[in-house]
Amino acid sequence: MDAIFRTDPYARSCEATVLRADETGIRLDRTVFYPMGGGQPGDHGVLRLPDGSTLPIRDTVKGTGPDDILHLTGPGVPLPAPGTKVIAEIDWERRHRLMRIHTCLHLLCAVVPGEVTGGQVGDGKGRLDFNLPEGGLDKEAITAALNKLIAEDHAVREVWITDEDLAAQPELVRTMSVKPPTGAGRVRLLRIEDVDLQPCGGTHVQRTGEIGPIQVTKIESKGKQNRRINIAFAEGA
Repeated sequence: MDAIFRTDPYARSCEATVLRADETGIRLDRTVFYPMGGGQPGDHGVLRLPDGSTLPIRDTVKGTGPDDILHLTGPGVPLPAPGTKVIAEIDWERRHRLMRIHTCLHLLCAVVPGEVTGGQVGDGKGRLDFNLPEGGLDKEAITAALNKLIAEDHAVREVWITDEDLAAQPELVRTMSVKPPTGAGRVRLLRIEDVDLQPCGGTHVQRTGEIGPIQVTKIESKGKQNRRINIAFAEGA
């Protein structure tokens, strides 16, 4: 499986061949569709068939292996035969919103101290949970800090380190509940220049300025030392 989104998150479509299609989903030899993982939802979109018709892809998930990606259609949709040539095309507007929110959650990690106990990337909104005592978090101050980092337009890029390097730098891992996958020899990190560096396999924008204005919508207490910070695009962003 050639997972194009890993090297080019801005790719909106690609030519592909159906390898297999059954009740578990459609497998392609290459795809631009990101499968659900790391708190980021799977992509939606369509597969364009040679006769001009389209198959709706309502979700994308991981299969049994590291490179097994399943494209899920709605119930009752006729499946293409193995060997069928298709154009795999994501819902780009939705994906781009997810990329912007996901990158902003990395900024939130840089602004708020404490280990991350959970999180979710949503369409136009997102959240992170932090292992922090109650009090000391101010919506307006966090909003201002995030928008400052966004306006500074920091470069965003991926870097790779070995499993051994990651084991020697445990402070890079901010998430308590989900650990980055190891065993393949190397681990992908997301670097926001001069701001943040941590393991992540999701899709992101190239610069923080692309995120647009953000607001902290709510700070919630979810336990003795669990604070949930919710963010969303500012109105009109």
